[in-house]
Amino acid sequence: MKIGYDAKRIVRNGTGLGSYSRTLINSLAAIDHNDEFFLYAPDQGKDELRNQIEFHENVIFKYPNGTNGKCSSSIFSKIKASLWRSRGVVKDLKRDGVEIYHGLSGELPIGLKKTGIKSVLTIHDLIFLRHPEYYHWIDVQLYKRKFYQSVKEADRIIAISECTKRDILHYSNFPADKIDVIYQSCGTRFKVTVSEEQIQEVKKKYNLPDTYILNVGTIEERKNVYLAIQSLEKLPKDFHIVIVGRKTQYYRDIMKRIQGKSYATRVHFLSGVPNHDLYAIYQQAQCFVYPSRYEGFGIPIIEAIQSGLPVVAALGSCLEEAGGEACLYVDPDDVEGMKNAILYCIEHREALNRASREYVRRFENSDVATQISNVYISL
Repeated sequence: MKIGYDAKRIVRNGTGLGSYSRTLINSLAAIDHNDEFFLYAPDQGKDELRNQIEFHENVIFKYPNGTNGKCSSSIFSKIKASLWRSRGVVKDLKRDGVEIYHGLSGELPIGLKKTGIKSVLTIHDLIFLRHPEYYHWIDVQLYKRKFYQSVKEADRIIAISECTKRDILHYSNFPADKIDVIYQSCGTRFKVTVSEEQIQEVKKKYNLPDTYILNVGTIEERKNVYLAIQSLEKLPKDFHIVIVGRKTQYYRDIMKRIQGKSYATRVHFLSGVPNHDLYAIYQQAQCFVYPSRYEGFGIPIIEAIQSGLPVVAALGSCLEEAGGEACLYVDPDDVEGMKNAILYCIEHREALNRASREYVRRFENSDVATQISNVYISL
């Protein structure tokens, strides 16, 4: 069987949707040597990301006709690539004899259903509908249009959490019996053992403090990391927080808020950290905090658990699904609760992490890949 995939995020996104897509393709190819996997990307993207797709003879990248994956930075080229992904790719799918097309990041091309090609749509979250206040109004309208158009094209939907499934049912008329909840695979790369030499190198490279709590993710308002920063005022003076992620306006807002605060020098921001350094940053931390107000799933929680850390997360979305009962959860506005949870995590670190590790085994690659293969078979 020939299965096509929307591969834009595979070649362009380092984290989030990109990680999900690359991990899934590698996992499927590892257990399925009979089917062919065609990855339809508008261009070659970034070499470092594209090359994370492991070599298998049955995994093939496909680009718009006549481009060989080469795309200039002109506005015209970007518009052309976008139109190919949203419409033109349908002709290529028919030409290549694709039988199933899987939209890995919440989008399917217009006209797909008319071809008779079966389709699967993975939806990660509907934050733009649940919390439109976090987006520009134009983006909300664009995302809404893509969502409703893609739902019309889909034969089955994969929701990456029960929380996301509830949102799909709330905001659309898609049949509940055609929605499969398949948790996002984290892989096992964060289980790696980092040598003491590597730890010291990374500590020196980023000037890391001796004792710190860790947060990883885009530094944006929805992620709510300011809650954890505020807890520093109530924690011992040797406690720091290290925040790893892309900076947005929210970062600048935080810097203004903490200016002049006694704990300001204990807040450390890092951006552009490669994975091989991130492993060591995780493993030096005392605990991991993830006070996000809303997520579709929460992969950083699983990465932290695999790295040996206890976790404090926020109530209100799907984070309890990602972390399980051995993580601690607080109200996203409760500074005192965050402080108490951090101290409890550090005191009971080994017991909490041992229970959490057992729980997150369900998110490892082979099981997730098998579940998705079963969805394909059901079509």
